[in-house]
Amino acid sequence: MSPAFWGAGAALLTALAAALADRRRRLRDDPDRVGWVDWRTVQMAALLATILLVSIGLHTG
Repeated sequence: MSPAFWGAGAALLTALAAALADRRRRLRDDPDRVGWVDWRTVQMAALLATILLVSIGLHTG
């Protein structure tokens, strides 16, 4: 198995963790409290990395 697939798996887990963190942020009791991580951006970057790494893994065989 190509190392790119391992990276894609890690990126996918990061995207899932960011989705859960963003859900927690949306459902918190004090919506005016500002967090220090923009979880939607983290999730989008991780999904993009997943797509790119899967593409590289499929291309290299």
